[in-house]
Amino acid sequence: MNYVSIIDFIRGLYPNRDFIPLHEPHFAGNEKKYLLDCIDSTFVSSVGKYVDKFEEMIRDFTGAKYAIATVNGTAALHIALLLAGVQRGDLVITQPLTFIATCNAISYCGAEPVFVDIDRETLGLSADALETWLATNAIIEVVDGSPQCFLKESSTNLHEFTRIDKLDEPRFAANDKLKEPQSVKIGVNSWTGKRISACVPMHTFGHPCEIDRIVDICNRYHIPVVEDSAESIGSYYKGQHTGTFGKLGVLSFNGNKTITTGGGGMIITNDDDLGKLAKHITTTAKIPHPWKFEHDMIGYNYRLPNINAALGCAQMELLPEILKNKRQTANDYQEFFQNFPDIEFMAEPEDSISNYWLNVILLSDIEQREAFLKQTNNNKVMTRPAWILMNELEMFKDSISGDLSISSEIADRLVNIPSSFR
Repeated sequence: MNYVSIIDFIRGLYPNRDFIPLHEPHFAGNEKKYLLDCIDSTFVSSVGKYVDKFEEMIRDFTGAKYAIATVNGTAALHIALLLAGVQRGDLVITQPLTFIATCNAISYCGAEPVFVDIDRETLGLSADALETWLATNAIIEVVDGSPQCFLKESSTNLHEFTRIDKLDEPRFAANDKLKEPQSVKIGVNSWTGKRISACVPMHTFGHPCEIDRIVDICNRYHIPVVEDSAESIGSYYKGQHTGTFGKLGVLSFNGNKTITTGGGGMIITNDDDLGKLAKHITTTAKIPHPWKFEHDMIGYNYRLPNINAALGCAQMELLPEILKNKRQTANDYQEFFQNFPDIEFMAEPEDSISNYWLNVILLSDIEQREAFLKQTNNNKVMTRPAWILMNELEMFKDSISGDLSISSEIADRLVNIPSSFR
């Protein structure tokens, strides 16, 4: 198939450009002013007024009670999982169609991902698939007076393989010790009985998943939900901002996101204890004191530098304009692709307002997808496929998985198209 008309349309959206990137940052406000002010103040590291201001702006925008800035979204997700109670040897449910950071953060905790299929309409974790998988494979047991979720001994969709144990993740107690990595044989009986300690749904490309149903299901199984909202600032489900449904949520401000701090992330939560603890352990768990350096637990040097936060404050001022502009681009794409019966434009799901971070089209099959990718990129219009499914990567290929047929189908057909501010 010839995609010249699509290439011409995209070039019409972004005229007078030789190369059209997938998504570039938009700087049109106080970015330089705030950066210069930050430099002049000499407070360019993890302490300064812009960090506090940026967190305040995120709280006001999302409606979250607490917002804790971090160096990047992966760091935010790592801490959020630890705060949710994920420990070494646990299982964490997530989706296979996600960025590697989701599974990396799970691995940092010494836990293993469990892959459950996505929903065709949202591209996020399927509430139906989650409920089916838990009903088949999970059991609730009371441990020390607290109900927790575990993998049933009768689970049968597991297999034997060899892996190298990861190093223990340091926990909050300062006297924890690390163990040497060991080669171990994992079989069906080795998986069973493991605790399912969290669920991490992602709002894929800014489209909200059915997060209320997911939280309800997980609550019934006593599984904390950590929302991977890295891509969805400005997205709402049933009038509520993504990232505020679960126990904790995370945002990302990488250079290719809707707004950027260059590199940065944010933990958001409405839990008083977790909000305060998140701020404490992301700043090396230092006890406040004018000159004394004392730390009361294992902490992490994950705080966002003030100079990055200065950029974030300027970007937050532009966010409403950016969201409006991106919505217009999505509307233009949706109208245009109605003329192509073999191409489906992914519009925002029901009951949702999407930020349309990256616009998505679905081709008819993998052959058409490859032809589209080749022709557009050869003509200097950047497009890209979805990430390789996490369960197909070498380090996660032996993880527990449910039926992933929808994920496989979507991964073969999905293409992201240029979505920058214009």
